Amino acid sequence: MPRIQNRFWETRPLRELSAAEWEALCDGCGRCCLEKLENKKTGKVYFTAVACRLLDLTTCRCGAYASRSLRMPDCLQLTPQNIFRKWLPSTCAYRLLAKGEPLPDWHPLISGDPASVHTAGISIQNFAVSGENVHPDQLEDFIFQDGRL
Repeated sequence: MPRIQNRFWETRPLRELSAAEWEALCDGCGRCCLEKLENKKTGKVYFTAVACRLLDLTTCRCGAYASRSLRMPDCLQLTPQNIFRKWLPSTCAYRLLAKGEPLPDWHPLISGDPASVHTAGISIQNFAVSGENVHPDQLEDFIFQDGRL
């Protein structure tokens, strides 16, 4: 990925981005595709190391992106209206920009390298397991903090 000269994310609000610009903001970490558990009493959301069965654990990209909502009804399409949902990781570019924070140095739009999210240890590439192999009753066994089980 060539380094972006037009730093569109610094000049326009998220709601004004084109579809291509919106998609380019995704760093490919895969964290939003992890199963989450919510404590109904406290509202706290816990990330698990269990990825959606459609997620390619090597590339950290959806294997059926265009049809994901049909194949996985719980898959939510990210929009400017829902970027502050508790299920988005704190490192998410959409959340960072909505809060007025800059993209981190490891973000592919900054580094020019699509693998920089993996090299920086931000992606789920080295610790996630496929949801195909985990029963929903076992999700609590896969809760993690800071990328570690």
